[in-house]
Amino acid sequence: MRQLGTEDDDDRIPFDKLREECGVVAIHGHPDAAHQAYLALYALQHRGQESAGIATADYDKLSNIKGMGLVADIFSEDVLSKLPGEMAIGHTRYSTTGDSALLNAQPIRVDSTRGLIAIAHNGNLVNAGNLRNRLEREGAYFQTTSDSEVIVQLIAHSHAGTLIDSIADSLRQVDGAFSIVMMTRDRIFAARDPRGFRPLSMGRISNPDGPDTIVFASETCAFDLLRARYERDVKPGELVMVTREGVSSVQFASGIAQASCIFEHVYFARPDSRIFGRWVQASREQMGRRLAIESPVPADLVVPVPDSGVAAALGYAAESGIPFNFGLIRNHYVGRTFIEPEQRVRDFGVKLKLNPVRNLLEGKRVILVDDSIIRGTTSRKIVRMVRSAGAREVHLRISCPPTIAPCYYGVDTPNKRDLIAANYSIDEICRFIDADSLAYLSLEGLEQACDGGEGNRFCTACYTGKYPTQWVDVEDILPATAVSR
Repeated sequence: MRQLGTEDDDDRIPFDKLREECGVVAIHGHPDAAHQAYLALYALQHRGQESAGIATADYDKLSNIKGMGLVADIFSEDVLSKLPGEMAIGHTRYSTTGDSALLNAQPIRVDSTRGLIAIAHNGNLVNAGNLRNRLEREGAYFQTTSDSEVIVQLIAHSHAGTLIDSIADSLRQVDGAFSIVMMTRDRIFAARDPRGFRPLSMGRISNPDGPDTIVFASETCAFDLLRARYERDVKPGELVMVTREGVSSVQFASGIAQASCIFEHVYFARPDSRIFGRWVQASREQMGRRLAIESPVPADLVVPVPDSGVAAALGYAAESGIPFNFGLIRNHYVGRTFIEPEQRVRDFGVKLKLNPVRNLLEGKRVILVDDSIIRGTTSRKIVRMVRSAGAREVHLRISCPPTIAPCYYGVDTPNKRDLIAANYSIDEICRFIDADSLAYLSLEGLEQACDGGEGNRFCTACYTGKYPTQWVDVEDILPATAVSR
């Protein structure tokens, strides 16, 4: 075991402890579908900043433009004008499976025996390697190294009679996490895996002069920007088809226990989104309240680690009666240029992003509230920053249980050997991060906070090491850079 706290243990991701997964969107029946997809992707930018793309269809041809970088940097008015049609799908990506290259940016368009198909995918297929090998033996030619293309190739090689039956047949063969949107020249499809790992919601824009516009998005915050009305979630194991004739769906799989990713509520989703039937802000505030009940400590001030700790800190302060204040200010204008792997830059990663408010912290007993600890070195830097600003005591409270196992379903967590809670006790972690005390929310408390009476069942494998699919039952089956989308 490596010595805890060596320089080699420093974060590979200096401030953002976990990288975001992807966001998908689909639009059907809007005269300016490309602009609508652009706005929705803008709202989903937090789910991936590496690449983005939009594909459109006008019942005759299918156009596709994608690029590396942020949504606003790729899609100007001139670029969007080259994407005609009343249908669109879009994707914003952080690479996990597949290389970091324009080749793997989505939507992926494939000219198959079923015609042109474009797909955008959020999640990770745990049996993609085996399926890819089988398809290549059957003559499939892959254009990318992304697991998302496996789905399209399965559709192309399906012997089912209709396109929707081919899609359903293909989705039954893949295992793992997928929320996907697909498009042909004249139809939009949306589907979620049978366990419902990743979110996908359906909304509607009312058009008084014609048929309503149907929209799908990874998070409902995208609907707000489009002035769309949330209608429902795509059900686990459901395949929805939208045509000029309306909306129809088939249940391609059933009878499989729900295992929605609880980390969507802890960290990924925006607090103004409704995920798995529950508002994220409400879940996070309840996490903070339960944390205050489970792990109280005398203090003068509750301070969030922005931005992911804000809602939980509000809940902690409300339950404990200890005043809340922003004792750390985040600089939102630090470019990704600064977040590089060189040691000389890593050392400044936290200072570039956060600055303490000295007059609030000086001489105070401070409760810091954050969403998670992964490797621990970022938390140590933040605790020491608060101490250097004059805090008399620093107590760290984490609004989820200790992360002890990697995720294989769409979260880019490190290998188990790099997860501090998998290798050290809470007391050892507390000493390492230089806090006066450290406490995590219990798993029971987290599940109750995120359920809210909705009857949700969650995947908690990152906290328990118990995976909902049979494929993953040992440590480090895949390298850290290829375990999630």
